[in-house]
Amino acid sequence: MDTLNNNEVERIFSSAPFVADIGLELVSIKTGECRSRLVLAERHLQQDGFVHFGVQATVADHTAGAAGASAVKSGQMVLTSDFSLKLLRSASGTHIECVATVLKAGSTLTVVESEVYCGKAGDMRLVSKATVTLAIVSPKNR
Repeated sequence: MDTLNNNEVERIFSSAPFVADIGLELVSIKTGECRSRLVLAERHLQQDGFVHFGVQATVADHTAGAAGASAVKSGQMVLTSDFSLKLLRSASGTHIECVATVLKAGSTLTVVESEVYCGKAGDMRLVSKATVTLAIVSPKNR
């Protein structure tokens, strides 16, 4: 993981319609790590007022994809090939913050861990954790 692939990371966050629709924003990126943020609204909640599993999964997966993409060669892309999310506690607050870190970057598969925090400024708690395996693909095998 020597160089940061900014173009691919920016493409991932700027051209994913579903991610834009829920409001996920890129906070920071460096090679092998991505941070994102989502300001919570009623549409992000499930029936009992907690942040929906699907929202947490999307945030964890997309942020992991960006972290993985930061470490690929120019012209390569990442696609999730395996995903596991563990809910650690109920999630409520004003926003979600996610930190995704590449655990192992490979030439065909990369493994990333995402930690999702929820709460309000000054009081964020770890609410879920994901392990994401990304396939490294080139446009020719797309």
